[in-house]
Amino acid sequence: MRGPQATAGLLSSHGLRRTAAREAVLALLLARGEPLSHADIRRAVGRSADRVTLYRTLETLHRARLVHQVLGEDGVWRYCSHDPSEPGCPGNHPHFLCLRCGRMVCLKDQPLPRVRVPARFEVKSKQLVLFGRCNNCRGAS
Repeated sequence: MRGPQATAGLLSSHGLRRTAAREAVLALLLARGEPLSHADIRRAVGRSADRVTLYRTLETLHRARLVHQVLGEDGVWRYCSHDPSEPGCPGNHPHFLCLRCGRMVCLKDQPLPRVRVPARFEVKSKQLVLFGRCNNCRGAS
């Protein structure tokens, strides 16, 4: 897990000012290494950021490519760290969303499939989310 100086260094290396909210959110996502919803992040960071500040913080970190967004079939955006040098989620792999409990996990050992894109198109982002039930929820049927 990264310390506060390393998280601050990561922010500054991406041209971002250090704020309590940015440091708290980035440290949380790097430490957890799995996609978290806005509500999950808000619960975890507590008073470090109000609702609006948290949305702005996540958008800023996303634009700086420090986090990426994954949209689940449930319509909820989840956020992961996007630092390839860390154990967190660099985003170049599929994700799995449990439709029963809502937990999303990174399937890090599996690369995204290659897709041939016509020359007239430009890909800006990619994601693949598999939907089903996690092991805990399968057993609780």
